[in-house]
Amino acid sequence: MIASADAFGPWAIDITPIERTARLRAMQAIARLSCGPRGDTLCALLRQAETDPASLEAAAAALARLEPLDYRRVLASYAQVHRPMLPARAGSQRRDH
Repeated sequence: MIASADAFGPWAIDITPIERTARLRAMQAIARLSCGPRGDTLCALLRQAETDPASLEAAAAALARLEPLDYRRVLASYAQVHRPMLPARAGSQRRDH
């Protein structure tokens, strides 16, 4: 069972299967770019979880087992990609005349 503190990203409870797949793929791409071959197990489990939800728990455990620097890089990049959009500022749009 996924701990409530770990219920973010693809492990969030209240997302659709399509959104879960998108989040799994984003996490996999980030892990691949951030960790290279050190993230092979995590990437394989994230890919497997796209069609086998029972693999989500193993993927969360693989994420937690990454070396500290890899773990921080993956989480920071994922958080940056999935941060809430800020409202557009007035006057910030380009106007062509």
